[in-house]
Amino acid sequence: MGKIKVTTCGIEGVKLVEPAVFGDARGYFMETYNYNDFKEAGIDQIFVQDNQSASVGGVLRGLHFQKQYPQDKLVRVVSGEVFDVAVDLREGSKTYGKWFGSVLSAENKKQLFIPKNFAHGFYVLSDYAEFAYKCTDFYHPDDEGGIRWDDPELNIDWHIPEGSVPVLSEKDKRWGSFGEYQRSRSNGQ
Repeated sequence: MGKIKVTTCGIEGVKLVEPAVFGDARGYFMETYNYNDFKEAGIDQIFVQDNQSASVGGVLRGLHFQKQYPQDKLVRVVSGEVFDVAVDLREGSKTYGKWFGSVLSAENKKQLFIPKNFAHGFYVLSDYAEFAYKCTDFYHPDDEGGIRWDDPELNIDWHIPEGSVPVLSEKDKRWGSFGEYQRSRSNGQ
């Protein structure tokens, strides 16, 4: 049953996943994850933790990553719509420092697979959104890192309406620049 369509995204390892959706007048059914289908599509990971968050419109969460315990993530939107972003932090990668973004919504049912050693964030485009994701390692609160969402070197187009200011957590307001991240990596931190 639930075969998936997987599209590569210009950054090696990042994949857009579209599940088969079976709908009729009553509603719809879809498999959001099937290990065998994902393995066949080249996503052969074991997920150990599921997370879900709710956010009001205009909230921006990110850019986050785990330093010593990096996680592969499979992200999707259960309700509403977000613009989801992955930034390549893999040293030596030909796309190091590049980003990929995609609209994920309850309507389009797309998912994004984000490999280890990427920073991740999303901006809520709808009035409200519920965001769910699977991770291949457990969350370690003392291991979290981040980069400013509006870093000029990364130059991410978050799809924020002109004149709007995103709602950020206090932690997300304090992250350093991409340049500071790079310097901390070269200093072995």
